[in-house]
Amino acid sequence: MANNSYSGVKNSTANHDGDFGCSLKDLRSLMELRGAEAISKIGESYGDVQGLCTRLKTSPVDGLSGQPADIDKRKEVFGQNLIPPKKPKTFLQLVWEALQDVTLIILEVAAIVSLGLSFYRPPDAEREPGGVEDDGEAEAGWIEGAAILLSVVCVVLVTAFNDWSKEKQFRGLQSRIEQEQKFAVVRGGQVIQIPVAEIVVGDVAQIKYGDLLPSDGILIQGNDLKIDESSLTGESDHVKKTLDRDPMLLSGTHVMEGSGKMLVTAVGENSQTGIIFALLGASEDDDDDEEEKEAKKKEKKEKKEKKTENRKKAKAADGAAMEMQPLNSDEVDIDEKRKSNLKEKKEKSVLQGKLTKLAVQIGKAGLVMSAITVIILVVLFVVDTFWVQGLPWHKDCTPIYVQFFVKFFIIGVTVLVVAVPEGLPLAVTISLAYSVKKMMKDNNLVRHLDACETMGNATAICSDKTGTLTMNRMTVVQAYVADKHYRNVPEPQLIPAAIMDILVLGISVNSAYTTNIMSPEKEGGLPRQVGNKTECALLGFANDLKRDYQAIRNEIPEEKLYKVYTFNSCRKSMSTVLKNADGSFRMFSKGASEILLKKCSKLLTASGETKVFRPRDREDMVKKVIEPMASEGLRTICLAYRDFPVSEGEPDWDQENDILTSLTCVCVVGIEDPVRPEVPDAIKKCQRAGITVRMVTGDNINTARAIATKCGILQPGDEFLCMEGKEFNRRIRNEKGEIEQERIDKIWPKLRVLARSSPTDKHTLVKGIIDSTVLEQRQVVAVTGDGTNDGPALKKADVGFAMGIAGTDVAKEASDIILTDDNFSSIVKAVMWGRNVYDSISKFLQFQLTVNVVAVIVAFTGACITQDSPLKAVQMLWVNLIMDTFASLALATEPPTESLLLRKPYGRNKPLISRTMMKNILGHGVYQLIIIFTLLFVGEQIFDIDSGRYAPLHSPPSEHYTIIFNTFVLLQLFNEINARKIHGERNVFDGIFNNLIFCSIVFGTFIIQIVIVQWGGKPFSCVGLSIDQWLWCTFLGFSSLLWGQVRRPTHTHSELQTAHRAPLPSVLLANVQSLDNKEDEIRARVSFQRDIGDCNIRVVNAFRSSLSPYEGLEKPESRSSIHNFMTHPEFRIEDSEPSIPLIDDTDAEDDAPTKSSPLRRRDCRGEEERRESG
Repeated sequence: MANNSYSGVKNSTANHDGDFGCSLKDLRSLMELRGAEAISKIGESYGDVQGLCTRLKTSPVDGLSGQPADIDKRKEVFGQNLIPPKKPKTFLQLVWEALQDVTLIILEVAAIVSLGLSFYRPPDAEREPGGVEDDGEAEAGWIEGAAILLSVVCVVLVTAFNDWSKEKQFRGLQSRIEQEQKFAVVRGGQVIQIPVAEIVVGDVAQIKYGDLLPSDGILIQGNDLKIDESSLTGESDHVKKTLDRDPMLLSGTHVMEGSGKMLVTAVGENSQTGIIFALLGASEDDDDDEEEKEAKKKEKKEKKEKKTENRKKAKAADGAAMEMQPLNSDEVDIDEKRKSNLKEKKEKSVLQGKLTKLAVQIGKAGLVMSAITVIILVVLFVVDTFWVQGLPWHKDCTPIYVQFFVKFFIIGVTVLVVAVPEGLPLAVTISLAYSVKKMMKDNNLVRHLDACETMGNATAICSDKTGTLTMNRMTVVQAYVADKHYRNVPEPQLIPAAIMDILVLGISVNSAYTTNIMSPEKEGGLPRQVGNKTECALLGFANDLKRDYQAIRNEIPEEKLYKVYTFNSCRKSMSTVLKNADGSFRMFSKGASEILLKKCSKLLTASGETKVFRPRDREDMVKKVIEPMASEGLRTICLAYRDFPVSEGEPDWDQENDILTSLTCVCVVGIEDPVRPEVPDAIKKCQRAGITVRMVTGDNINTARAIATKCGILQPGDEFLCMEGKEFNRRIRNEKGEIEQERIDKIWPKLRVLARSSPTDKHTLVKGIIDSTVLEQRQVVAVTGDGTNDGPALKKADVGFAMGIAGTDVAKEASDIILTDDNFSSIVKAVMWGRNVYDSISKFLQFQLTVNVVAVIVAFTGACITQDSPLKAVQMLWVNLIMDTFASLALATEPPTESLLLRKPYGRNKPLISRTMMKNILGHGVYQLIIIFTLLFVGEQIFDIDSGRYAPLHSPPSEHYTIIFNTFVLLQLFNEINARKIHGERNVFDGIFNNLIFCSIVFGTFIIQIVIVQWGGKPFSCVGLSIDQWLWCTFLGFSSLLWGQVRRPTHTHSELQTAHRAPLPSVLLANVQSLDNKEDEIRARVSFQRDIGDCNIRVVNAFRSSLSPYEGLEKPESRSSIHNFMTHPEFRIEDSEPSIPLIDDTDAEDDAPTKSSPLRRRDCRGEEERRESG
């Protein structure tokens, strides 16, 4: 089917192979094969991979030449590595969508009816109830209907423009995420990083653990390579890739272990990911065609059966190798992808969900009010006309009666329009979109919108150490070599030549060849470290010893390495085996010192000879070398080797436990990674903001403790816990080895540092904190991660931060926010932005609900008493525009301030409307109603003008009602300034000029209001006002600011802060001593403040209960991502499984050897190094 559905995509180039020895069609058919089938096809058609390289005019060692002409030709013949994005909605489509709004449709219909009826002339004008002023006014009756239609057009255009700009922003964000992705390829013999979109067929790409493969390819050389193909096959077992069993590598799959080189054979639309997208696109286009649907169903059924048969055959033929059917027949997966796409479209942030629910509830209340308004108006009219005045129903006057009823209906609809706060979800969208855009400048690349708002409620951050809290620029500063502990890097002449040769050879070959020390970018600058930073430190050490590691690598290229055991979080070490000329083998190992020393049985002495290294010697070295280094915050790495003589024959390389033993220790180095200068201050801010920072690292406990103290996570004299992963596991499990929540609850409140932890420990800790019920509020946890197996913890956390520089593609896929500078202080900025989003929405809510309450009550009461709404339909639409669109823009774009970090997190269950906000809404609402009703009923006496009440149909606008409308709008305008502060602060103008959008919107609205009143005329039911009247209206509007000051409590924000720090009553403290003293004291203090605060108002409670609180909601599962159709089966961690990989279960001396369980092997297989892990 794929070939059929695909035939049109590249038809022009399918048979045209340029000057290459194989066509696009040949390569596509080759990539559909797997395992033995693929190997035999390569053998038949090309001889071997080398032959395919020759046909594609590339070199497996030097790659492509990189000439622009050659690259362009390859793009022309084989396609670009781009999958065309789905077309965005056009502006007209967005306009059409905006027109679907029910209230707007009702208004349109009513306006058209009103328009039609206004042209009708009754034969006997004398019989008209209420009378019409004159023919000129009657002829102007069409203006109101036309004005309503014009207002609807304005509202629709503004809504469509907002949607369009929002979509544009998200597309910009998506392309930014895609541009961030780079991949290492060999061009002209040099390894360079190029954007994924620039990869072409024939490129030789270097792949390493954690990569998400950007194209299809064939393995040229691999070390211990294991791939997770679950995103394509649904099989969660990792597939081992070797040249002789299965060399086929597919785009969209994850490298879970090892490294290697691949020849790129298919890119973009021709890769396996591209084919899925093409099928997805095709099936979406065909959805409307029912016949094709039926045909598809049949075809799908046949393919499904065929696929099952093929899979059975494949498994029977080769049980060991994981076979996979050609992907383009995999219809079932495509269905799943489509479902996930639909899910992604429907995804809403939690706050948006809460606000939509609130908007619906208010809308329902508005609907009831508008219905009652219409009923009352109709009843009053009928009673007054036919009963009180006793007029008969005249047939010719029916359209006039209908016109009255339409007028009442329009009044009812405008009440509904003002009551429905459709601006609420819009405000969230604007606020989040604005925040996301600004957060990019603060090095936060937000992948999921709701993460932004969730971050504002964070109560705990579990951070890595390396690169996040530290600078991730590692250098060797101490060394223990040749029986001597050097406090500085030793001079080369102090190290015996024999030891020097082994040491430098081991450092050079036993590290990723992608890791390099490059010359500094600026003269006099520090050398650039490329690749793994721990390995960079060791290569720098070799350079300091005046040796050239690159010369050794040139002599022993990667292809000559006999066997490589890549670093992962189970092994905590890396080993490389070289085959000597005489047939013997030598293995170099490096890893965490206290772990690797347990595998050592010999030690190289100053004379170059080896001596026996007993457990007692090891303990001495730990005490005298490793602990002193670690206490200074240094990471300690042990370098060792082992010889396998010819006489013993070739060992079984798969028996790792037998291989990685009886090592000879060469050297122990202390690597310094300085704390980032801005981190201690950032952590202080977090602690002041009520956020607990915990360090979770793979490093030695002494190193971790030293760094935690430098950062301020630990203070001298604190009673907080620091523990290793092994101890943590022992304390949280029962006798059966199962994790118990109660046991975790005893540890996590006091835990500040978890050292020597595995990714599984990190996941357990995060899950334990989130599931805990020890504290009243459910904890909101943010986690940082960079390694492949940080995926589960990043997914489980409320907000997952992946490292933009050191992070693997897998970690980025699982995350919500990418830290583009890997810096902890950027997380603090994310907290600030998150809190700002919540506050912005609260500000808008406070403003909007005040307008809603006043407008609905004025329209309803006015209509009931005077049979006409003081605020006309078009005026209401203008007010609605001010409220919904302009105010959401003005209030949702307030920049964050440092003061946001002075308060504690709100907590997930906090209602949207706080007690202070409710007081503000009711206080200002009552004040505005008093002013409007005073103007309505005695305004004509105050201003000495004619009354506008009881005016007949089509009567000209009155000064009276214009003053009411003008005052109402100005009250809202000044109240918008009041709404800027929601915590009872006195200075509402504080920082107002930092927000140009706010200032320009308030000023712009005021100018438009002047234009509407002075020159709006009949369409806006306005008449020009005198200077005196304008001054009075402005003064009444300004008085809402004065009323705001009268209403605000006398204490200032700083006093509130002091109150938070007031000593606690001992009764309250007694209840919280069992837990984290500091954290709980803060909580109890807040609770005490709450208890002694104002007594609760029933209305507030009623309102709160009608809202949609989080109620302990988990993070929404539907997650969009760059590869949104991918699932991560390796993330399914069985929490109840007792067997779990501990850090070091290979210690033969201390622990009895235990048989490794299948679960343990499986968990370890995918775990990858965070070598600078933290």
